[in-house]
Amino acid sequence: MWFVVAAGLLLAPAGPALAQGKSGPAGEMPASFADLAEAKLPSVVTITASTAPERPQMAQSDQQGGAGPFSMLPDSPLRDFMEELLRRQTPGAPGGHGQGAPRGEAPARPHGMSLGSGFIIDPSGYVVTNNHVVEHADKVEVTLTDKRKLPAKIVGTDVKTDLALLKVESDKPLPSVSWGDSSTMRVGDWVVAIGNPFGLGGTVTAGIISARARDIGAGPYDDFLQTDAAINRGNSGGPMFNVKGEVIGVNTAIFSQSGGNIGIGFAIPASLARPVIDELRSNGRVTRGYLGVTIQPVTPDIAQALDLKDQSGALVADVSKDAPAAKAGLKSGDLITEFAGKQVAGPHELTRMVAQTKPGDTTRVVVLRDGKPVTLEVRIAELQPPAEQAEAKQQQPGGGQFGLTLAPITPELRKEFSLDSDVNGAAVVEVAPDSPAAKAGFEPGDVITRAGQQTVGDPSDVANVVDQARKSGKDHVILLRRRDGQSLFVPLPLG
Repeated sequence: MWFVVAAGLLLAPAGPALAQGKSGPAGEMPASFADLAEAKLPSVVTITASTAPERPQMAQSDQQGGAGPFSMLPDSPLRDFMEELLRRQTPGAPGGHGQGAPRGEAPARPHGMSLGSGFIIDPSGYVVTNNHVVEHADKVEVTLTDKRKLPAKIVGTDVKTDLALLKVESDKPLPSVSWGDSSTMRVGDWVVAIGNPFGLGGTVTAGIISARARDIGAGPYDDFLQTDAAINRGNSGGPMFNVKGEVIGVNTAIFSQSGGNIGIGFAIPASLARPVIDELRSNGRVTRGYLGVTIQPVTPDIAQALDLKDQSGALVADVSKDAPAAKAGLKSGDLITEFAGKQVAGPHELTRMVAQTKPGDTTRVVVLRDGKPVTLEVRIAELQPPAEQAEAKQQQPGGGQFGLTLAPITPELRKEFSLDSDVNGAAVVEVAPDSPAAKAGFEPGDVITRAGQQTVGDPSDVANVVDQARKSGKDHVILLRRRDGQSLFVPLPLG
C-alpha cells in the first residue's frame, strides 16, 4: 500500500486532492450541492508549475527508510514509473536486478510541467495551494475558471505543513472564499471538494468527514481531516468546503494501492492552515517555537519500569545544551504532562503545542520527576533551520533483554569510539550476536548514561539498578542510551 501525495502530472495535466463539505441537521442529507458548487467554483483555480531540466543529483539514501506503508511520492506518476523502473534495474536496490544507474544517483528531471489546484482567499489575488505543487517550479501560472491565465509569484512556502501562498495581479477583483472553523467539524459531517483531478478542472465531489486528527507520518505537525470524498492526483491544494461554503481544509494526500481514489483522503484542517497562510502573507516565512528536547512516547514497558500510572505524556530523552528547556531546568527522564495549561497526550501533541507557541513567550511546563509533579517556566525560543530536524524528531523506543558487555569509559575507549569529552557513563564494548540487546539496537560505542532514575558513572551502577528492579518485582529496567549526540530510553526485560 502506498501513501500518495495527490499532486500533478509531469508532462501532462493533473491536479489537487481531497475535499468535503459539512452537513445540515443530524441525519439529514443535503438535497443538492449545486448552489454551493456554482458559488465556489469561480474561486478555485488550476495551477501550472513549470520546471526546468535538472542535472543528475544524489538522491536520499535508501538507508534512511520510510514511514512503513505510508510513503510520500514525488509529484509525477510518470516520474514514479521511471524511478520504480530504475530501482528494479539497480543492483543492490530493494527488488532490483540487472544493470542500471549507480546506486543513490537520481535520473535527470526533464523539462515539464505539473498541474495542481488552489483557491483564492483574497480578491486582491492571494492563492493558497500545497507546497509540493510548486516547490521545484521555475515558473508558476494560475488559470481562472474564465480561462484567464495569470503569472503567479510565490509569496512563501512551508515544507512542514506542505502549504504555499501565491500572488497574482488582476485588473479587477477576483472571486474569493473565506476560511471556516475546522474544529467544529464532526465525523459524519458532509464536505465538498473542488479541484483539478487528472487535469479535469472544475471537478466537484462530495463525501463526509471520516475521521479527525489523523497522523499519517507526513510531517511533525500532522493533524489531518480524513474524508471519503473522491480525491485523486491533481486535487492537491484544492479546497474542502463545509455545507456553508467555508473552507475547512486544504486537500493534500490520499492513501491508495494504485494511486487512485479508494475513499481515503486527507486535508490539512483550516485551524492549522489559516495561521500558516497568514504568517506567509505577513512575513513570507513561518516562525515556530523551540523547546530543545528530544522526546519519545511512553510504552507499556517504560511505564512499568518508571512506575507510571498511564502512558500519556512525552518522555524527555535528551535536553539540548543551552536550549530553553535546559535553561528552565528540564532534565532527561522528565515526563512532560502539561504545556501552557493543556494536557500532553504524547510527543506528537507536544511538538504541535511548542511549534504554535510564539517565540519569546514564557510558558508553564509541568513535568513528572521522581514520581512528583514539578512546575517550570520556560521562555520559548524561535526554531532555527539547523535545529528544526532535531526538534521534530520523536524517538521510537526499542525493546529487548540483556546481551551487553559494559566497561568504564577510559581515554582509550573515548578515542576508539570518538566519544565527546562531556559524555560519561558505561560504554557498550560488545553486543552478543542475535541477542535481544542486539535486536533492541544496541551497538558497540553506545553509552548508557542512566539506568532507571539513576545517573550511571560506570557499569556497576547499571548492575545495582538491575538488582534493585528485580528485588522490587519489576519486569523491565529502563536504560538511557546515547549515540552520536542523541539519547534514547530503551526498556530491557529482566527475564
